[in-house]
Amino acid sequence: MGSGTGSGPLAVTMGEPAGIGGEILLKAWQAASANDLHPFFAIDAPARLQSIADRLELPVVVREISAPDEAHGCFNTALPVLPLTLPRDVKAGHLDPANAPAVLSSIKRAVDLIQTGEASGLVTNPIHKKNLYAAGFAHPGHTEYLAQLAGSDKPAVMMLACPGLKVIPVTIHLALKDAIVSLSEDAILHAGRTTAEALVCDFGIATPRLAVAGLNPHAGEDGAMGREEIEIIQPAVERLAQEGIDITGPLPADTLFHADARRRYDAVLCMYHDQALIPLKTIDFDRGVNVTLGLPFVRTSPDHGTALGIAGSGEARPDSMIAALQMAGAMVASRSTSSL
Repeated sequence: MGSGTGSGPLAVTMGEPAGIGGEILLKAWQAASANDLHPFFAIDAPARLQSIADRLELPVVVREISAPDEAHGCFNTALPVLPLTLPRDVKAGHLDPANAPAVLSSIKRAVDLIQTGEASGLVTNPIHKKNLYAAGFAHPGHTEYLAQLAGSDKPAVMMLACPGLKVIPVTIHLALKDAIVSLSEDAILHAGRTTAEALVCDFGIATPRLAVAGLNPHAGEDGAMGREEIEIIQPAVERLAQEGIDITGPLPADTLFHADARRRYDAVLCMYHDQALIPLKTIDFDRGVNVTLGLPFVRTSPDHGTALGIAGSGEARPDSMIAALQMAGAMVASRSTSSL
């Protein structure tokens, strides 16, 4: 079921320090009581966070802690921070590759603390991948790096979630022409199995219902508009059904996301990135959450980037971070229950 304990605090990583991560974390802590958030602590530079709070006139006290269990004692009155050293001072909105190792260190430290049971789950602040690449980062993004840190032998699966919709892109950050070529029966099978298991374990849905979107208009129109549905998607759906998963599809994507349709399933397997992200962000742009399925621990993240253009301005909204913290806490509780 995973490392960590349901009673431990959540670990929140620093993310790109020049972005809005510090601001949305401070604002999320301010809203913790009103949103019944599970206690959390940051792995960050305490002086950096206090400086952001002071500059933006946020009434937040940052409290340095030496171990995660100290977070419970001060969480109601201060934001607990496990200290991390930044090589260089941060200027909001301006990337500095020299600080990239600290960004990765924050993530690794969080995973280590979960694996030792000192933290219960992980919420990651947005990273700036190009800045990390300049420092030698060799992974496409958070998801792949976390899978490596966890020692997972299977690819992790990305889910995007908001109230009323959960979507899983089977292919992710690929050009559309490459996504079509790379789509495979095995990829759909892996996404379907991982999603069904996670809906039970992480979301407490005893008998999850999956829908599968077609790739082509009208789900291929019986092969008239493409044969991927016939040759790739339908065989995967049939095999998952034979394994006992409640699954339907391939279904035309243009009729899959209206309100009545969403009542018929718990999650949708989508064939490419925008097929999943457009409906989710249209339905609830501000509260989307990125969830990594298939890890031995809970990981969520705000479904937005570093927003360098508004960093330091005080304009950043914490809604997605609050939703990510809420979902992580609920997932930790669900895993603890399912493991009893």
